[in-house]
Amino acid sequence: MKLRTLLGIVAIAGALSACAIGRSETHNTSSLVDFLYPDHRAPPPQNAIPELRVPLRVGLAFLPSQASFGDNQLDAAHKAELLERIRRHFADRHFVSDIVVIPDYYLGANRGFAGLEGVQRLYNVDVMALVSYDQVNYTEDNKWSLGYLTIVGAYIVKGTINDTTTLVDLAVVDPKTRSLVLRAGGTDTHHQNSTRVDTQHNERLAGNASFDAATNQMIGNFEGALTAFENDVHAGRANVHVVSRSSPSGGGGSLGWEFVGLLALACLCRAAYQPTASPSLR
Repeated sequence: MKLRTLLGIVAIAGALSACAIGRSETHNTSSLVDFLYPDHRAPPPQNAIPELRVPLRVGLAFLPSQASFGDNQLDAAHKAELLERIRRHFADRHFVSDIVVIPDYYLGANRGFAGLEGVQRLYNVDVMALVSYDQVNYTEDNKWSLGYLTIVGAYIVKGTINDTTTLVDLAVVDPKTRSLVLRAGGTDTHHQNSTRVDTQHNERLAGNASFDAATNQMIGNFEGALTAFENDVHAGRANVHVVSRSSPSGGGGSLGWEFVGLLALACLCRAAYQPTASPSLR
């Protein structure tokens, strides 16, 4: 009788504990605004016009994580993989001479535009392409699993809902004029079910998969924003000066490669069709 009573108490306690819905949340983020303005002041109005000397040397880096709780953080190997994916996609642009991947620990020591200018000089780049992110992973036991966790066991019954939402943002910044040249972002929401014992492992897999999907969407969106930006430059609507790297700095207009080619062609045509003088009579 005592054994049966003890087993009954254990069973009731297990059932009551199973009825409690477990919840957990992890949050990892790096903020572009918090990095560029660590004093929490509002960004000033953009008055200076950046000068882009093509072809550009671009520094590409993840912003260091600035706020996180939980175990699912973006590790260094995955960051390097995502940066390489971005670098390969945009490296063949005709106005880009090189894209240099910069480790994020160079940005962790000195935040703000002053620190960014130091990295710019160290790597001899013209602009910085900064990748920031925000990811939230939310896990809770679903109601369907409550009646079975204490009987069958969490190894068998899929009893956990896992939702992961990710934002990845790419911003091109000119540290010298402290101007934002171009930006685009991508988002992803990842849903899955998991057994309780596999929750932590599956959260990590879901977080990585969501980062991959958000990065792919960001690359596509940035491709579209870059095409629109190029059209605005050619039409004179962009708030930048584009000059050839071989031309002297300064001047108020923009000078693209197409303009240089047309000017050279016009000079050749003028020389070819210039009339020759008649020979003089002796």
